[in-house]
Amino acid sequence: MIAVITGDIVNSEDYNSSDWMPILKKYLNTLGTPPLDWEVYRGDEFQIKLPVNIALQSAIQLKAEIKKIKNLDVRMAIGIGSETYVGSSVSESNGSAYKRSGRVFNTLKASKLNLEIATGNKNYDKTLNLILKLGLDFMNDWSVVSAEIVTMVLQNPKVSQKEIAKDLGIKQSAVSQRYKRARLDLVLHILDFYQELCKEIKE
Repeated sequence: MIAVITGDIVNSEDYNSSDWMPILKKYLNTLGTPPLDWEVYRGDEFQIKLPVNIALQSAIQLKAEIKKIKNLDVRMAIGIGSETYVGSSVSESNGSAYKRSGRVFNTLKASKLNLEIATGNKNYDKTLNLILKLGLDFMNDWSVVSAEIVTMVLQNPKVSQKEIAKDLGIKQSAVSQRYKRARLDLVLHILDFYQELCKEIKE
């Protein structure tokens, strides 16, 4: 069982690729090695293979990384399933995880969604995608400072507000306000729910 994320950068045509490509590649490098684990192709599209248990957190963290640039966002489809063929690059590999990710990705633009998941289980998908739809209601509106705080917390969930305040050179009360604005408590609840569900997902 693996997870495959297929995605693209929203509003990339309004920016030079040098504005966002280094951020994208730097983050993808923390998750694996190109081209076996990830690739960027057709200008602003990418695909990454990763363990199922970290797939949703990685997608949300990547969203926050990209949203640190004003007016940019990322659209992603997570497919969970098997890998039946390993090619010389991730885009040549195959299996149900790849097919599910690709199929969902092709519907995202028309459905005006930026994040969806396909596990092969209709009940799990219905529940997860409803939760993600509600989550996107605030995640799509993250400001640059909200995105910054989300990346810091997801990189190190045990980091204290006091440490974040020191790193950012702001008061702890300001960090607390940013936590609330980013709805970080809800993000962490969504990730906890996904972790629990991961234990039940089978091919």
